[in-house]
Amino acid sequence: MMWGWRMTRFSAEVEHVLRSSGWEPGRRVDTTAWRRTLEADGLVHMHEAAERFLTEFGGLRVNLGGGGVSRAREPFELNPGDVESETDRFADWGTHLGMNLFPIGELDRGRYFLGISEHAEIVLVETWVASFGTGDAALENLILGVAPEVIPEPS
Repeated sequence: MMWGWRMTRFSAEVEHVLRSSGWEPGRRVDTTAWRRTLEADGLVHMHEAAERFLTEFGGLRVNLGGGGVSRAREPFELNPGDVESETDRFADWGTHLGMNLFPIGELDRGRYFLGISEHAEIVLVETWVASFGTGDAALENLILGVAPEVIPEPS
């Protein structure tokens, strides 16, 4: 499901982490400044999936640590402005992989970048790209410490 409220939207643990980070059902933030700033160089475009995600989760800082399911739990911040200087990286990977990637923040205090595709797939972006999944499941995976799946480069 893509970011719409339902009774069992998140596991109890993930909902607790999100609420502790400032999220609540129905949360809405203005994305205008992020759109204007990141689209200024013409390299990336805030598509509908990015706007919907950032309207609900933009600005959250999730402080995590310790062991996870298949990787360490790492802090992340959903602030696209933090990756303003990396729009070329998102544009290049998006073109290379055939997807429209929009920056949404940082993972592990800037060690990795986070982006979202037009299909609501949340990806780790570095010198390689990996998928945390789509929609709410991607947030579950980020918070619970599930390793993302590396997206192979097209041949």
